[in-house]
Amino acid sequence: MRSASKQRIFYGWFVFAACFLMVFTALGFCSSPKSLYLSAITEDMGIPRSLFSINDSIRYITTAVANVFFGFLVAKYGCRKLIFCGFLSLIASSLIYSFSSGIVMFCIGGCLLGLGLSWTTTTMVGLLVERWFASNKGSVMGIILAANGLGGAISIQIVNAMIYSEGGWRLSYRVAAIILAAVAVIVVLVVRNRPEEMGLKPMAAKPNTKKKASSRQPAREWAGLSFKEAIRKPYFWLALVCVYLTGMILQSTGGVSSAHMKDCGVDPTAIAAILSVHSLILMASKIGTGFCFDKIGLRRTMLICYGCGIVSIVALAMVSNTFMAGFYSFLSPFALPLETIMLPLIAKDLFGYHSYSQIMGLVVSINTFGYATGAPLMNLMYDLTGTYRPTMLVMAILMMAVMITMQFAITAAHRERAKSE
Repeated sequence: MRSASKQRIFYGWFVFAACFLMVFTALGFCSSPKSLYLSAITEDMGIPRSLFSINDSIRYITTAVANVFFGFLVAKYGCRKLIFCGFLSLIASSLIYSFSSGIVMFCIGGCLLGLGLSWTTTTMVGLLVERWFASNKGSVMGIILAANGLGGAISIQIVNAMIYSEGGWRLSYRVAAIILAAVAVIVVLVVRNRPEEMGLKPMAAKPNTKKKASSRQPAREWAGLSFKEAIRKPYFWLALVCVYLTGMILQSTGGVSSAHMKDCGVDPTAIAAILSVHSLILMASKIGTGFCFDKIGLRRTMLICYGCGIVSIVALAMVSNTFMAGFYSFLSPFALPLETIMLPLIAKDLFGYHSYSQIMGLVVSINTFGYATGAPLMNLMYDLTGTYRPTMLVMAILMMAVMITMQFAITAAHRERAKSE
């Protein structure tokens, strides 16, 4: 096998670029602007927000189910074929949304959206990074998933302009479908399933003999537990509960942020600008989160993310002007890595690489089930009370409890690792 060092440009960097472009488009154009669509579509079609949010629930349930079988599917068909099918699903979803005449078509579109995102975003990126890069995985994955922020910053401006133009939200979805089709061709042509297919080895950092390993953190790489062993550990289930609640809280609040700001009197043009800045900060936060994981470990990184999440949710609940909306949009991106980049890192840090793809798929799936329950709950409370504010404050308190509980799960997992080593 040829080593990466003998290549002028290691091919893994092309895979890295393709993954960046994939996340930029898939999450940037299919997920980031979704809060802009909420009030626009429900007002245009006269659909209650709680009823419309069923489409989101179906999307998340589909993603969750697909991620449960991710390990099996990628072993059978490979990454490239799944990515190709993922883009086809995203394109079909955007087109169906654009021609929707009722909630049933929106739900079909939501199902295809969930399927597409499950094969083109966090889980797929986590596996490709694991295969192509032998070190600094947190930083590499952070940069790739940061593409969501850049893509969102651009797409929000495009979507907002189209929503309030003659073509409206339907035109926005059709433009997204065209962009997805163009990017799909590039990504599928570039991505390779494994470095071994090209006679390469995963890229590793040069050893640093001057720097001693920190005694405060367990070793980054360990054989870990088999899936059967993992499910017998109480901290496995404790971590899954925390992951589920984290997804529920972040999606239920973030998914209605734009509509809530508008309800509180913030100008739609200002909201679009605020959300674009939010997306740019998200890009920086994901890169920073990956770097923090590599430098200070899982525990401290998660404390930072949870702390920002708690404060940002309280700020969103109290929004009454553009300044408060901006404060929320500055802090909340530092919490959102908890539902993207941190999920593969949680799976790897707590349970090792023995059953990595299987456990990672389950972790992402459970997190996505949280999305499915959070969105309708938040919108149901809005339909009942006419405001999101009290429910958001409850979510902030719940997130504080989750932050504390997750620390116990991390302690138990690191103790198990120490025994095995």
